[in-house]
Amino acid sequence: MSFRGKDVLCIMDFTRNDLERLFRIASSKFEGDELRGRVIAMAFFEPSTRTRLSFETATLRLGGGYIGFDAVQATSVAKGESFSDTIRMLDAYADAIVVRHSLEGAAKLAAELADSPVINAGDGSKRHPTQAMIDLYTIWKEKRGIDNLTYGVLGDLRYGRAAGSFLRALNIYSPKKVYLIAPESLRPREELLDSLKMSWEFADLSEVLPELDVLYVTRIQKERFPDPAEYERVKGSYRIDASLLRDAKSSMIILHPLPRVDEIALDVDSTPHALYFKQAANGIPLRMALLREVVP
Repeated sequence: MSFRGKDVLCIMDFTRNDLERLFRIASSKFEGDELRGRVIAMAFFEPSTRTRLSFETATLRLGGGYIGFDAVQATSVAKGESFSDTIRMLDAYADAIVVRHSLEGAAKLAAELADSPVINAGDGSKRHPTQAMIDLYTIWKEKRGIDNLTYGVLGDLRYGRAAGSFLRALNIYSPKKVYLIAPESLRPREELLDSLKMSWEFADLSEVLPELDVLYVTRIQKERFPDPAEYERVKGSYRIDASLLRDAKSSMIILHPLPRVDEIALDVDSTPHALYFKQAANGIPLRMALLREVVP
């Protein structure tokens, strides 16, 4: 299947063959001129570090250029311009649009408005498809595959879009087992649980840690809680440190979409389990591959 001109809105829009084609491209050598003469609009209506900078770096390394913003206050949105008008303007200026927004459905609306392909860089609390691609790519590289592994997904599984997208991405594969590890109030929404085809169950980390091949950790996202009191009840409810990892397989890897707050202690960084910085670095070749294939 050709990705050329395709919108990238949800990880479930991609097949296993689609993803592994991207992984092979990301692992190959780039010429450095694949986007020469192309301009990518970076429309970040919400704060970002890794996603924005890696998309910008990927564009530059492919020989393209970019325009955009990373603060609504610096745009005409602050003057009252609508999201729709902003997208139409960017569509006139660029060959593709990368959108991040706090509201669910923003990327889909942008795709309906724009003739250029739209890439969802995270919208609302459900979808972050390119992060899921990076997560799977990292596992694919480190474990030489994604199937038949035991996964633990720890943290904010209700409001965290990275965790939700990761679980949807695992649906495309055949994991041996997936353990969902979260405070009760942060367990996944029923609509996500109902969509999971693989074998899964709720668990305590201490009980299942020795089984895990991959531990995917996310922070508790204070900014997405509708009720501040709910956040206060669950903050600091889990923490990974080096002493805890004595019970883990020596080959287990820890992933985290970052940023972290206090859910992974600094002493974990020096253990062989810590893959989250390599995972973040993998964002550049994966997004280079995606842009190369999508931008017309």
